Amino acid sequence: MSLDKYFNPEFTLEKKLLFLLMTVVGIAFCVFLIYVGTKLTFLPSSSKRKHKLSSSEKKFLFFKNFHINIQLFIDMMISATSVMMFSCSFVIIDHVFSIVTSPASRYYGYEEFISLWQNGKDFLLLLLICLSCVANTLFDKFIIPLKMLTKDQKASIRMLGMFYTIILLLVLNRVGDHQLYAPVMMYYLTLMIGRFVYFDASFIDFIHALKSALYHSPLLIMGMLVSGSLCIAGFKLGYFLDRNFLIMGVFYTHLFILGVLFVLHNSRLMYLLVKKPKEEHIEESYSYSDNDFDDYDDYDE
Repeated sequence: MSLDKYFNPEFTLEKKLLFLLMTVVGIAFCVFLIYVGTKLTFLPSSSKRKHKLSSSEKKFLFFKNFHINIQLFIDMMISATSVMMFSCSFVIIDHVFSIVTSPASRYYGYEEFISLWQNGKDFLLLLLICLSCVANTLFDKFIIPLKMLTKDQKASIRMLGMFYTIILLLVLNRVGDHQLYAPVMMYYLTLMIGRFVYFDASFIDFIHALKSALYHSPLLIMGMLVSGSLCIAGFKLGYFLDRNFLIMGVFYTHLFILGVLFVLHNSRLMYLLVKKPKEEHIEESYSYSDNDFDDYDDYDE
């Protein structure tokens, strides 16, 4: 059992910096798309407006929706990376298990590990899922704090993050590591369905959840395009190992993406790109409160 199964010694610091630069370009392109998309959709339809919006009100709505969309994208990538961490943990543990239980194995002293994985695999997988959820919460509470998002928004985008990961696992299951990710996909598919269907949920709640997921689908497509492009580039350039489990390369890519998003968010660069309008200018034409924008919630959920 060798570490080069999971790490590429030839992925030097110089190559890592180059891949980091590629990641910065990919995230910058996503920010540009979010900017353009928000510019096209931030205004509510005329039927939902209580009055004609002033220039100050429009600037405030654009500021609010742009930064919410940025944080939704960040939270989706955090959720996807947390799920990917669980998936990688499962793949590595299962690989170690297959090695120590193979007929040609020369490893001894793994009896407890073998017994635990054989008899309590389902409970261990559940523990890994719980740990990935804890990691998700720690990331968006302390490491990359996303204060503009409501609980409903976070729940919706995390569900989308699970769907994002399931699609990636389906692709990986198709192109390599066949049947390796079936248990992981089943666990997260069950969790995602559980997000829709629970005992006190109504059909209206189910429809609302579907609408919310569909509304945020451009973020899903955007995230998959940038991560997929970076993954393909990483394998083509030899930064990730073809003989490696493909999911390890995908996980490394998401770590680079999270690193860039960490700097982007905590440096508050986005607030230099789209600045908050001066409150006194807004108040001159319209005295607003949080409840005054309830009619526009469909645009930032």
